[in-house]
Amino acid sequence: MRTPFKHVKKKNNLFECLPDDLVVFILSKLSSTASSPSEFINTVLTCKRLNQLGLHRLVLSKAGPKVFAVKPKNWSEKAHAFLRHCVSAGNVDACYTLGMIRFYCLGNRGSGLSLMAKAAMKLHAPALYSLAVVQFNGSGGSKHDKDLRAGVALSARASLLGHIDALRELGHCLQDGYGVRQNVAEGRRMLVQANVRELAYVLREVTPSASDSLLLTWRTMTCQRDITACPLLSEYGYRVPVPEVQPVNCFMREWFESGKGKLEKGLRLCSHIGCGRPETRPHEFRRCSVCGKVNYCSRGCQAMDWKLKHKMECSPTEPYGVDLENEFVIPNDAV
Repeated sequence: MRTPFKHVKKKNNLFECLPDDLVVFILSKLSSTASSPSEFINTVLTCKRLNQLGLHRLVLSKAGPKVFAVKPKNWSEKAHAFLRHCVSAGNVDACYTLGMIRFYCLGNRGSGLSLMAKAAMKLHAPALYSLAVVQFNGSGGSKHDKDLRAGVALSARASLLGHIDALRELGHCLQDGYGVRQNVAEGRRMLVQANVRELAYVLREVTPSASDSLLLTWRTMTCQRDITACPLLSEYGYRVPVPEVQPVNCFMREWFESGKGKLEKGLRLCSHIGCGRPETRPHEFRRCSVCGKVNYCSRGCQAMDWKLKHKMECSPTEPYGVDLENEFVIPNDAV
């Protein structure tokens, strides 16, 4: 005789037993450390509960810049909406990223500037430096909209927060008397410091002891009375590797190079591979005064590109009629 059918009790789902606060905390950690958008999104799409809690305000506010490193080919209204949600949650990196995309890629100048300014007010160094570049170039306006003093002030603020490009920009401004009273010695000191910070950052990723030794050398150099006599890093044979490019800069360069966004006739991208900024009007960026073949949005980009590749490519060309204000002088090898 058959035994009666017995109902087997369904096993408890341990995940469902976890309180929401704990799950939100775990998702916040994931969003702040994720190395790519897919790493975060694939987790959130695992189940309905994670999908809901993944849009929690705390999770979105903690999301790191690599979560926003979307490829131009994957850009959509959903990606745009996700960034807007992060901005609403108070995410500073999202403010900066969406501001740059709107200002340079989507042509929404007012909204883009507003978002970058919002990030800058929260002491976001890349946003401060990006606003400085806008002021130096008068981007989004006319040539008369340049505000060199504002650009110098923003660069100084960003450099105090440790932004290397801003420190290098400020050094060039002081050395050239661009938007500020000329002080060659102080400008050169800042350029040396930018190189030291850059090299120390690279070495810290490899061996902390080497970084500490280099910083000690820098402190010794700054104690010397005649700072102009201090040799620069390149004179010691140091070669700084290509620094990591910000995700939004990669996005902008790929956006225009892939044809996703079209530049108007006569407009160009900054020639530094790690920048991606386009001109917003003809002849906005200044070009190399020797070859005239490359152009840069800032002195910082010019100096970096000179060290990385343009030094080997630059060759004099026949002079032709141009606005001398729109030319860069090739920097010293050590800068």
